[in-house]
Amino acid sequence: MFTGLIESVGTVANVVAAAGQRRLHITTELASELSPGDSLAVNGVCLTVVTTGSGDVQADVGPETAQVTTLGSVRTHQRVNLERPMRADGRMGGHFVQGHVDGMGIVSEIRPEGDSHWLTVSYDGGLAAYLIPKGSIAVDGISLTVAHLRQNEFDVMIIPFTWDHTTLSTLAPGDRVNLECDMIGKYVARTLELSGANRLV
Repeated sequence: MFTGLIESVGTVANVVAAAGQRRLHITTELASELSPGDSLAVNGVCLTVVTTGSGDVQADVGPETAQVTTLGSVRTHQRVNLERPMRADGRMGGHFVQGHVDGMGIVSEIRPEGDSHWLTVSYDGGLAAYLIPKGSIAVDGISLTVAHLRQNEFDVMIIPFTWDHTTLSTLAPGDRVNLECDMIGKYVARTLELSGANRLV
């Protein structure tokens, strides 16, 4: 379980393809605090640490994960958002994030307003039932609030701290991002669907 509060921004040092999967070599200050078998959210995708070294961690991206997330196209020198799982005695500062991506969105527009930035993301219509105005959404692993919601598109406002301490400042229109909808909302929608009280399209 994660919170969507990014701990560090790492750099993909190498991507090695082998046996139908990809192994990411990521340079990060968190390396000394991670061990093989630990979970690590990389751009919002929960991966398992395979090996660690001096300032470096390695994690495998399986074929399914490569197909349904942006990690299938991650490249060398790309910066990535990193978060370790939440400790049982830690504070829940963001929202419940599983690291299980629901779909990929596309950046439609980025526009500044004062020191902040508006980020507009288009999404597949299948996610519409799980998005609400002022609700939570994880974009590349970052816990954000849906400020405005339209058909197949939403806006989030990025404050300066988040802009400076995540990869959002490296995005451009047309870039793909990982989206994970609020877990509680998904359970509520599924319960209503099974009860026949609501039919999701």
